[in-house]
Amino acid sequence: MNSVLIGSRAISPQEKCYIIAEIGVNHNGDVKLAHRLIDVAKTAGADAVKFQTYCTDSLVRSSASKATYQLEQTGEGSQHEMLRKFELTRQEFTDLRLHCEEVGIDFMSTAFDESSLEFVASLHPSCIKWPSGEIDNINFLRKACNLDLPVVLSTGMSSIADISRAVDCMIRENQQNFVILQCTSLYPAPLEVQNLKCIPALQQAFNCPVGFSDHTAGLQAAIAARALGMCVLEKHITLDRAMDGPDHQASIDSGDFKTLVDNVRSIELALGTGFKAPHPLELNVKAVARRSLVYTSDFESGHVLTEIDVSSKRPADGLPPTMYDQVLGSTILRPVLANTCIQFADLG
Repeated sequence: MNSVLIGSRAISPQEKCYIIAEIGVNHNGDVKLAHRLIDVAKTAGADAVKFQTYCTDSLVRSSASKATYQLEQTGEGSQHEMLRKFELTRQEFTDLRLHCEEVGIDFMSTAFDESSLEFVASLHPSCIKWPSGEIDNINFLRKACNLDLPVVLSTGMSSIADISRAVDCMIRENQQNFVILQCTSLYPAPLEVQNLKCIPALQQAFNCPVGFSDHTAGLQAAIAARALGMCVLEKHITLDRAMDGPDHQASIDSGDFKTLVDNVRSIELALGTGFKAPHPLELNVKAVARRSLVYTSDFESGHVLTEIDVSSKRPADGLPPTMYDQVLGSTILRPVLANTCIQFADLG
């Protein structure tokens, strides 16, 4: 599998997971809240923050209705009205980008229209984050592929054919640096629909790093995903899940985000290399927990060893039990004592 660079970070199953705190529109249109969320994401240990950049009039018709979850969490009204409320200005995004640089956290923002894509690229994000809803917008994706930035592709609501079409598009445009994210586009998304086994399956199918865009309300799915090879984690962050807005209930607060980061880093320590061998720290235990072949009785020289003459007992300071068949039938060359280790020098 090819490693992908996001900023200065190598992305692969063998490297530390790249963790994105998805702010999205959880700032509720308040840029001061957006700045505060950058700070809490940094404190929680995230590698990057991600926003959403769009021109409402270019993204959605005025008659477009809200999704069911948006109606439940933001009340009546059109999608256009909701998005207009959360739209930030370009100057505000420029200031947010500078804030990220000041505190030392990567900046990215999903762009939902061509003008916004060009603007986001001008801010030098660590990558282009491609949303699930645009995976079939091939002409738009072509433009993203020509920005000389890696692409992180979310796959909510997608079939393997949808993903293949998008990957083919990127490859045709000479975009080799891409990451695929397993995603379920529900907000919040129940555990039973996460299909985390897609992570290794997508790695094998597309020979690229695969991550997880996690819309569950808890931590378990992301931790399990890391054990399955997740290379990039995207998780919504909020100050309070009870706030008004479409995505807060699919988010975790800053305290839980830090717990999540700590757990992912702990899991990474436990994953190891995948090569099975005794750890050096196990060798002391191995010496006392395993056995050696011993004589069951005192024997004189000339005695031929049979099954009743040979046993095994701790510690492992002599011939191992794996050599049991090799010593059977051997002739003892000199007197030996019961419960002493069998040695080849004693045998002929």
